[in-house]
Amino acid sequence: MGVRQPLTRVQAFMLFSLGKAYEEFDARFAGRPVAFVMNKTDFIELVHKSHIATKKDRAVYRNLQSLEEQRYVSYHKKNLILTKKGAKEYERIRKETRPYLAVTDTLKSNEMLKFTSKAQTVLKK
Repeated sequence: MGVRQPLTRVQAFMLFSLGKAYEEFDARFAGRPVAFVMNKTDFIELVHKSHIATKKDRAVYRNLQSLEEQRYVSYHKKNLILTKKGAKEYERIRKETRPYLAVTDTLKSNEMLKFTSKAQTVLKK
């Protein structure tokens, strides 16, 4: 077995995006007898239309291909899926970024002003 090469930032971002897409779609279909699947073309379209990344189609495709070569993703009946290795890495990235995302969610919430009694608003000049 060769030495494990760490994912580049872009590869980790693509892996996280794919994992999160499946997680969100699975949550929407929870309790229903259906599953969400996506092929490479659909994922690339999702990446562009949602503005997750601004890279060209070919660059996103190459990143997916490198994830496949490193066995983080594979194809099952022409659908893109995370392998066990990919799911494990997705979870690691998710746990690592959770505190940052929690700050964003908290500050975006309408409840933010309840967390401080000193917050003020002033007129801009």
